Amino acid sequence: MEDGEIGIEEESSPSSTIPHFRVFDEMELLEFKDKYVIRAVNSPNRGFSANRFEGDIQPLTSDDVLGSPDKTTKICGVVGTIQLVAGTYILVITSSKEVGKYHGFPVFRVESIKYLACNQALMKLGAQEKKDEAYFRNLLRVVESTPGLYYSYETDITVNLQRRLKLAEGWMSSPIWKQADPRFVWNRALLDDLIECKLDEFIMPLVQGSFQTAELKLKDAPVTVTLISRRCTRRLGTRMWRRGANLEGDAANFIETEQLLESKDFKSSFLQYGDEGKLSNAYAAEMEKLPSVRYVPFRFHTVCGNSNFDKLHLLYDEILGDFGNQGYFLVDSEGRVLEEQKGVIRSNCIDCLDRTNVSQSYLARKSLDFQLQRVGIFSLEDAISTCHEEFDKYKILWVEQGDELSLEYTGTHALKRDLVRYGKRTFAGFITDGMSAVSRYYLNNFQDGVRQDAIDLISGHYSVGRNNPSPFQLNAFESLSYLPVASALLIGGLTLTSFSLNQVGRNAQQFMSSVLWAGASAGVMALVKANGRQFCSRPRLCGLI
Repeated sequence: MEDGEIGIEEESSPSSTIPHFRVFDEMELLEFKDKYVIRAVNSPNRGFSANRFEGDIQPLTSDDVLGSPDKTTKICGVVGTIQLVAGTYILVITSSKEVGKYHGFPVFRVESIKYLACNQALMKLGAQEKKDEAYFRNLLRVVESTPGLYYSYETDITVNLQRRLKLAEGWMSSPIWKQADPRFVWNRALLDDLIECKLDEFIMPLVQGSFQTAELKLKDAPVTVTLISRRCTRRLGTRMWRRGANLEGDAANFIETEQLLESKDFKSSFLQYGDEGKLSNAYAAEMEKLPSVRYVPFRFHTVCGNSNFDKLHLLYDEILGDFGNQGYFLVDSEGRVLEEQKGVIRSNCIDCLDRTNVSQSYLARKSLDFQLQRVGIFSLEDAISTCHEEFDKYKILWVEQGDELSLEYTGTHALKRDLVRYGKRTFAGFITDGMSAVSRYYLNNFQDGVRQDAIDLISGHYSVGRNNPSPFQLNAFESLSYLPVASALLIGGLTLTSFSLNQVGRNAQQFMSSVLWAGASAGVMALVKANGRQFCSRPRLCGLI
């Protein structure tokens, strides 16, 4: 690409010759004593610099690269910038891995992120400001290990196939960040400085969710099945601290999942939505007021028990008419729309995880059968479940998708993954689920508060300001209010009580010690019971609503 082309190239996908925008895919980071410089390797006059004292971002000039940098590093992309107490921090992608293609364009998974501190003003801060800055930097370290981030240098991956084909002609020639659906851009709050400086070729929208793809051969016809899940950022959070809906109606953990089928002559997609919601009579009553919505309660554990996945056909039979009427989206190789998806099944459950994944994988499989029959690869009697080896590959897509979303939301693998993989519960699955349940309990209580703060900070739900009161100024009780402290006191008290009781027979004076330690243990237990949430790792930056 020549310097004057401003990131526009002819689309490499064989299905189209429309020009498309391209973000620089080879960048280098130059570290000077007074600034950072990020520039394109193949167009070294394109880039920007950041003052290391406060982090002012400026488009690259020839003066910025005078002299020799202390260090030069290849990077994969720029995540964005964020303002903390002492200055600006720049987040960059230091490694990534290609995981497949979306409409012919390579898609990459972020493997590692690094933040660059432009905070040399730190020495001028007060004591409390320095403590706040240290906590915020710890949150950035949590952000560095964020799982499930995906991007493409050549196309937007936030918009599903049906919406893509309805957008105005020339849409793909605009900068990728302008093409993107802001609901699914994980780093949208970090892009303002880059947008203001018109650094479009460095602005790369990231999607958090899952991207899985498999090459299948069905009835001698090669097809590609891609599964892409997009997490909405409006109410993003952890399993413990983001539940229900906010006052704007945004549901926790809302996810759009698109199953894309590509063959020689056709493309089709099937959309489903999932989110966390407490199913209740009140919820059902509200749904009844919506003329275009049909609410179908389904008690998964009551109907399916612990092992009978096949009974999901009862749910499918109940919604079969609506399922068929909603359909799927289908387009031929010439771009002619043959079918449109007219509605979406939205699965709500307490966690939008395990049962949602099982149910959605079942419905997606049914839709896939209809699509393959429609394009002539399958007869009306055929189903992917009869193509045993290829069916295993297909099921693995959903297993991996469920695991990835669960890791993002809870920190553990999904439960009931053996139901999706094998269609039944297995002994190994029960053991794995038990271990995951224990891990979830630990993470919910000891780590999710900090993780939630990191999410709120990076998604823009909390903004740092020098004039804002510190969110971390805690009273003496709160500063120690974590369950491990209480647990240690309780275990210590019970141990000493037991020890002193064993000594009572030898020394009557030990009886009073036993009473004292037993009383102290009972007091700690009462304190924990009365102030349970105070002992958890709680988010400090944003409220629960």
